[in-house]
Amino acid sequence: MDLVTALARARSPEQPGPDTPAGRAVRAWPGPPGALPQPGPGELDLGRLLRLSLAACDDAGRLRPAPSAGALHPVDARLVVGTDCSLPPGRYGYDPLAHRVHRLGPAPDGASPGVTVELCVTPRRTVSHYGHRAWPLILLDTGHAVAALVLAGRALGLAEPEHRWDGLSGDSQAAVHFGPSKGVHRPPPDRPTADELLARRSAPPPLRGTPPHDVLRALLATAVDASAGELSWCVAVGEPQPQLVELAPDGTLRRLAAGEARPTLAAWAAGQGWIAEAGAVLLGYGCPTDAEAPLIRRAHLRAGFAVHLAHVAAVRHGPAARPVGSWQQADLGAALGATPGKDWIVHGLALGTTHSEERTS
Repeated sequence: MDLVTALARARSPEQPGPDTPAGRAVRAWPGPPGALPQPGPGELDLGRLLRLSLAACDDAGRLRPAPSAGALHPVDARLVVGTDCSLPPGRYGYDPLAHRVHRLGPAPDGASPGVTVELCVTPRRTVSHYGHRAWPLILLDTGHAVAALVLAGRALGLAEPEHRWDGLSGDSQAAVHFGPSKGVHRPPPDRPTADELLARRSAPPPLRGTPPHDVLRALLATAVDASAGELSWCVAVGEPQPQLVELAPDGTLRRLAAGEARPTLAAWAAGQGWIAEAGAVLLGYGCPTDAEAPLIRRAHLRAGFAVHLAHVAAVRHGPAARPVGSWQQADLGAALGATPGKDWIVHGLALGTTHSEERTS
């Protein structure tokens, strides 16, 4: 896939064509399905890790922990299992609907202890609805899946995994390696619980009410840290004073621009009018027009990763949240008077203190 051409076209005002069949919701892994066994002493609990990160939560398979554009879930998982894991060493394909694995073959020579989750994609699922706008969304979805795995590891008390943002081979877009459960490490004090991860959902619009400034500071700090310098971040807020704010070096909020940005954001976000009334919108931007494929890949993967972590953090702080991934002509830098083509919106997270499930008739 020529990511440079794909991104330029996705950012254009061109409308996608009619929907096409999405195909299978799960890759047709060869061989019979097998259960994920309970771990022995000192073994990594792979079944629980996948249950909290990638497994479907209903019979239709739509409610998965990692959000996905259009609930189409293009991300598939291959497992490279070494020693000290609840599965015997080998290569496996994971079925998130059945929560089963298919053995693909022996583990490669030198496979690390624990498990490497290779995140590959089936583009047809997302292309079926979004057409030429699909590839940025596919990469964002992959970043969300990386974050879901990381959060599941934290909930289980595992050491922080190693990430590969360039994939490993072929259709692999990213990879996450968890070592075995042995060893001493200090889990993060704000690690999520298993119940929190299983309960997370993208809140349906409308999302109204501006979150408090301390919450916006926390979400900006989460996103800035998670994106590792690949993107810049700001928040468009509504009442009581519409403006764009960003995180200052001392950790406070500072004004980036005055004025109401949300109606413009709604137009840029595939015309989703409800965004104009959102309480706030967290925005990750950068990835210039002249970016080459490796930068495009990293920026979108990191954006999905950061928005997922910010989403979970938002819910813990109280606001409802919904990722917003499809952006056209969203040159935020140019709109703020900077050089055109340098600072495009890559991903967003709409926020509100009230949402549709809380309204009464």
